[in-house]
Amino acid sequence: MQYWLLKSEPNVWSIDQQKKVGEKGAYWDGVRNYQAAKNLKKMKKGNLCFFYHSNIGKEIVGIVEVTKTAFIDPTDKKKRFVAIKVKFKKKLKKAVTLENIKKNKHLSQLSLIKQSRLSVMPIDFKSWKIINKMSSIK
Repeated sequence: MQYWLLKSEPNVWSIDQQKKVGEKGAYWDGVRNYQAAKNLKKMKKGNLCFFYHSNIGKEIVGIVEVTKTAFIDPTDKKKRFVAIKVKFKKKLKKAVTLENIKKNKHLSQLSLIKQSRLSVMPIDFKSWKIINKMSSIK
């Protein structure tokens, strides 16, 4: 199993909007960074992703699941970038802030800290477990 983190500005697409679309899920599109797009291409159906509210909040607020792997992003007129489809899994009991992530020495290697502008990034299993524990999920 691979784990990921997807960033979205909550005033553009929030965890509550993701939850509202239900089982059918929603496209994760509009990614225009080559490294982030490369990460989208690596995702497999069933992979779990943290849902991170960027800019406003700066916190991990939920978990989504990849339901469709990379395909040409319909919002990209030049057909260079890809999108995926994800469905809502759960909202975290307690959001995990970037500030608290930075305070945890076991998470210092995360791309969220080292490459703060990257919108799609892998999360190793150990970090996935630590962040879930921080959010009070058992």
